Amino acid sequence: MTAVAIHVDDAGTRQPWRALLWLAPLVAFWIALNYWQPGIQASGMPTVTSRVFINALLALGLWLGLERTDLTPGQRRNVWLAVMIPFTLWLGLMWGAAINGVFRPGVSPIPLLPLAILLPVVVGAPILLRSRRIGQVLDAMPATWLVALQVYRVLGSTFLIGWARGVMPAVFSLPAGTGDVLTGLLALPTAIYLASGSEDGRRAAIAWNIFGLLDFSIAVGIAFLIALQVIVPSIPNTANSVYPAVLTPAFAVPSSILLHVLSLRQLRRRARATDAEAPLQAPALA
Repeated sequence: MTAVAIHVDDAGTRQPWRALLWLAPLVAFWIALNYWQPGIQASGMPTVTSRVFINALLALGLWLGLERTDLTPGQRRNVWLAVMIPFTLWLGLMWGAAINGVFRPGVSPIPLLPLAILLPVVVGAPILLRSRRIGQVLDAMPATWLVALQVYRVLGSTFLIGWARGVMPAVFSLPAGTGDVLTGLLALPTAIYLASGSEDGRRAAIAWNIFGLLDFSIAVGIAFLIALQVIVPSIPNTANSVYPAVLTPAFAVPSSILLHVLSLRQLRRRARATDAEAPLQAPALA
């Protein structure tokens, strides 16, 4: 009995990491392809495709989550519109500003890129953490969705490619690119582990979220120190201020931070619900 249980637990632990066997080679191939063909990133097509696809996936996931709740059709529609309209307008605004060179150094007396990163988080995080409707959606949808979605973080490999080609400083590109790629690579294994329903799976998801947030803290902190000239790299860090690369800090970074915030709120609510149910189930088990 014990041997069987140990075997099942070991198999359940190993299975999530099998996702890396096919995901890691794909990411390595993508990095190599973009290194040898820099015109791919310069065209902006990967950025356009990924941003549109992720926006559509978020819209679909939110709607499917709403359908799992007890809200009326009208309430579901209102919540969906209340989230997706500001999110899509924000994407359009950042996109237009990036194309028109608004984030280039010297264009504005006020550095706009830090505002683009911090303002959505400062405004959006309290709303997402306190909204009762959002809480209902988080309770209804699988916790794996918000984790697995961030597999797109492997696209942060553009920082590593920029360093390898000598157009981005190593002091920024190496920690930012490595952190993004690791977060993206670990997203699917973590989601699969979380789907097992074990306490270890939940802890792994919390650790993954914290790692993803630390990655942003380090990358954004270094970028700010470079902008303030506290750190003066040998290669100017100007590539992240022009289109299409600027869409990563201006849009992808704050949206990913908010996804981490939502995931942590969802995991916390699930833990509380489990703790509340435990005393009720204990007499029955006894």
